[in-house]
Formats: sequence, C-alpha cells, structure tokens
Amino acid sequence: MKKHLLALLVAGPLALGLSGCVISVDSDGWDGHTVDWEDREYKNRKVIAELELDLGTQQVKDRLGVPDFNETLRRDGETYTVLFYRTQRMHGDGKTTKDECTPLVFKNGALVGWGDTALNRI
Repeated sequence: MKKHLLALLVAGPLALGLSGCVISVDSDGWDGHTVDWEDREYKNRKVIAELELDLGTQQVKDRLGVPDFNETLRRDGETYTVLFYRTQRMHGDGKTTKDECTPLVFKNGALVGWGDTALNRI
C-alpha cells in the first residue's frame, strides 16, 4: 500500500508538470517556408559573388551544397558540367525551376564562369 501511495506522489506532479508543453504553429503555415527560400537564395547569391574562376567542382559544392539541377556534356574532347543553384524567385508555386537558378559552368572540372552568358558560350 505504501508503495502505491509513493508512486502516486511521485507520478502525479510529473504528469502535471509535463502537461504544460505547448507546440506553436504558424497561423498560415507559410512564414517559415518563406524565410527558408529567401535565406537560401541570399546565401547562394552571396557565395556565388565570392567565387573565383578555376575553383574545382567539389570545392564549389562544398561551399554551396547540392545543386538544384546539374548537367554534363562532352563536346570536342572537353567535359562541361553545369550546376544550377537557386538565386531568385520567379514563380510562387513552391517549386524550383531553372529560370530561378544561376548556372555555374565548369570545363574539365574547373569553374570557367557563371550566369547566362557563360552558359550560352558552351
């Protein structure tokens, strides 16, 4: 009997103390999402602005993370890789498209340029 009473005395306050936990959810559900893509775009633009030509593909991936899109082709014995990173919002649909990304162009594993001008030259 004393064990049951002791268990109630210990468990009772614990149960009441834990019942005060509250989880807060945004009213519209979009605030956190909006901040995420804005922060991501800003970070990507900032890192891209500080890139230097001749960096390796892996060095750029280490700085920017996994690209949103990537393409590779071989032409005239040269290998070109294009990594696309989201840098601007064009559509409010929640999906990333290439027109919302900045292309980073690599030739044989070395960064040779970024932006539409660099992409159009390959």
